[in-house]
Amino acid sequence: MTVAIETVDLCKQYGRRLAVDRVSLQVESGEVFGFLGANGAGKTTFVKMLLGLVHPTSGVAHLLGRPIQDPRSRLPVGYQPEQFRLPEWMTGTETLELYGQLSGASRQDLRVEIPRALERVGLGGRGNEGVRAYSKGMQQRLALAQALIARPKLVLLDEPTSALDPVGRRDIRDLIRALRDERVTVFLNSHLLAEVELVCDRVAILHEGSVVREGRLQDLLKTSTQLRVVVDAVTPAVVEAVRPFAHAVVPNGRSLDIELLSPDHVPAVTRALHDAGAQIWEVRPQQMSLEDVFIGIVRPRENG
Repeated sequence: MTVAIETVDLCKQYGRRLAVDRVSLQVESGEVFGFLGANGAGKTTFVKMLLGLVHPTSGVAHLLGRPIQDPRSRLPVGYQPEQFRLPEWMTGTETLELYGQLSGASRQDLRVEIPRALERVGLGGRGNEGVRAYSKGMQQRLALAQALIARPKLVLLDEPTSALDPVGRRDIRDLIRALRDERVTVFLNSHLLAEVELVCDRVAILHEGSVVREGRLQDLLKTSTQLRVVVDAVTPAVVEAVRPFAHAVVPNGRSLDIELLSPDHVPAVTRALHDAGAQIWEVRPQQMSLEDVFIGIVRPRENG
């Protein structure tokens, strides 16, 4: 399998602040890769470096086998920015004609691709309307259409559903799955964890500029074990007894929600609770979500 995106120790420093800190990633061709992080984690800066919009302080990056310093690396790439600005004096069709020509597509090809792109993003039959009359959600759909207009091999989407309602978000999820079926690589930059969980093959979690966890989604959800333990009384001593075995411990009434360091720590947790004087009424594994994994990784780093 070929590599669509490869970075080695990619850094961006502004003064004394490291916005992106030695990020090394490999994104395989044809997969949907989720790049997760809170606002300000460095996600957008990373994407802008890949596209030549921000110059790296150090490190190496390639798109589809070409170094990012080579303008040809961006020819087969589509990009939907988080802050999209579209020419409001144009129609939807005219906007796609403009971006298509900037991407190198011929007028003949665009006569086919523009209706197709509009249909794919849910704007079929709306191309002759002025962009100024579009709602915010429609403008975001048009921004996605411009990213697809030249049939790219790699699509970088920065918060692609931020202006959409639940129906619109489902439409974009379906489109992302269709792109994967067409062997188009999708790099999804988002903080909407539930959305990412529904479409991504692999994810990386970025925190304060550094990748703190990376892997296949199913493996992250499997290896991050959350346990709910019901006891007779939750005391400070009971909480402290299980901390050595946990990423996080959250008291909830007479139960403890525990994010274990390892699934193998379940016997140790029950022994520690017994030694702390707790009567254990129930021990129940919890189904992890990507949000659970994300918070379990990031919150201890923020508190520590």
